[in-house]
Amino acid sequence: MRTKLYTVLFLLAAITVFGQNKQVQASIDSTKIRIGSQFNLTLKAKVDTSARVNFPEGKTFGSLEVLQSYPIDTIKDGAMYELVKKYGLTQFDSGRYVIPSLPVIINNKSIRTDSLLVEVRNIEVDTLKQKMFDIKPVLEAKSDTAFWYWLLAILAGLGVAAYGVWWYLKKRKKPAPKAAKEVFVSPIEKATIELQNLEKKELLQKGAVKDYYSELTNIARTYIEEAIHVPAMESTTSELIEAMQMAVRKKRMNLTQDTFEQLEKILRTADMVKFAKSRPLDFEIAEDRSRIEKTIVVIDKSIPEEKEEDDLHTHLWLEAQRKKKEKKRRNLIIGGSIAAVLIAIISTVGIFGMSYLKDNILGHPTKELLEGEWVKSEYGNPGVIIETPKVLKRADVNAMVGKEALASIKDINMFLYGSMFDKFYVLVSTTTFKEPADVDLNATLESTLKAMEAKGASNVLVKSEEFNTDKGITGLRAYGNLSMPDPITKKPTRAYYEILFFKQAQGLQQVMIQHEEGDEYAMQILERVKKSVELKVN
Repeated sequence: MRTKLYTVLFLLAAITVFGQNKQVQASIDSTKIRIGSQFNLTLKAKVDTSARVNFPEGKTFGSLEVLQSYPIDTIKDGAMYELVKKYGLTQFDSGRYVIPSLPVIINNKSIRTDSLLVEVRNIEVDTLKQKMFDIKPVLEAKSDTAFWYWLLAILAGLGVAAYGVWWYLKKRKKPAPKAAKEVFVSPIEKATIELQNLEKKELLQKGAVKDYYSELTNIARTYIEEAIHVPAMESTTSELIEAMQMAVRKKRMNLTQDTFEQLEKILRTADMVKFAKSRPLDFEIAEDRSRIEKTIVVIDKSIPEEKEEDDLHTHLWLEAQRKKKEKKRRNLIIGGSIAAVLIAIISTVGIFGMSYLKDNILGHPTKELLEGEWVKSEYGNPGVIIETPKVLKRADVNAMVGKEALASIKDINMFLYGSMFDKFYVLVSTTTFKEPADVDLNATLESTLKAMEAKGASNVLVKSEEFNTDKGITGLRAYGNLSMPDPITKKPTRAYYEILFFKQAQGLQQVMIQHEEGDEYAMQILERVKKSVELKVN
């Protein structure tokens, strides 16, 4: 009966039991040791005389430390060899530890051993001969968060005050009369007046040669863009000359090659002044000013009288320019908005830290669960009353438990939230058997650990202790850490878990909670769920 019961418990954990490969066997000389004591792991491989065998090497096997790796012993058995490899292992912390499945390479084929469980016990200390003291209370660490809140509030207040002063002074100040906007009849008139105004600014007398050439070429580019309808302002010198030549051929303008060469020479000189910090001589500057004015006049005289189709072309070009400027303005607004958001995020992280940003702005799944509306409900038979952030959903037990196990079970129920691969997972299961049986909770724990490994868990660290509910019902509490593959990246992530086991005359009740390691909100959820556990005893 006991053997059948263990089989049922193993299947309840939703595992597929894999058959052992007799070619490679693993065993340990002790399943229970004291802290720091050495025990031996033995791996045996039975192969033919020509086989090549590589045993695993490493400083740790799971959470156990490898103290020594012994030489391989060879035992001849007829036409076969039995290779024996021993390792000395230990652990310096109490608890239940799993030696994971290890790979043995035989003729380039990997064969994995069975996982094994070993219990590390504390060394008993005679507390009667040693004076004991009460545990000191927890001291609250001083936080400087308040300082940053005050600083932010002061800066915000100063900003509001400065804006109020600026608004008040602006209202009191009489606005200066706006100068009448000049209206130009033609592009040539506009260019001529702007050239005259450039001389009035006396930039050369102030030594601002770079500014002088910049305004001089802008006047020429603006005229060319408005008169010939080519994108002169946003083109390089080479692109502008090429676009002008195409426009001249299309409009059948009478311009000589010398005109293009003179314009290109002036634009090249301006580029050298603006970007290479070149400074022409005074007479060269005067010549460039004269060439620009003459070039503009020559271009204007060569423009033929526009026909109806030319008017349409001009209209389309002006519309295209308007759309281009609108798109540029829209991109600037979008870029400015994105920059403002990034500055706000960086400032928030700098002042309050990344955790504050993630928890209060970006959102934190387990924080939302913790602060949401909790549900208290009864699950299964014999019932488990538990409070959880979300209602647990019934699982399909037929897909998890085989027919052999169901033959010995009177009733089985499973309820869960999430899965073992999620950042937070809760499972409640209840089982009643057809015949009374003394359930071994330690054996149930071992079966559950193997089930977790079968589902992808690795590097499982486990500790166990007695657990009592608020109403005095005694059970077994197992807790520790494990690695689970991320469902998206497939990379291993560490998780923390706790499992509560309770047995009754004809039943077994189990509560499991698992979450991402280091999640403080998930840990608070776990403690609240654990404290809420109540059992209905048959």
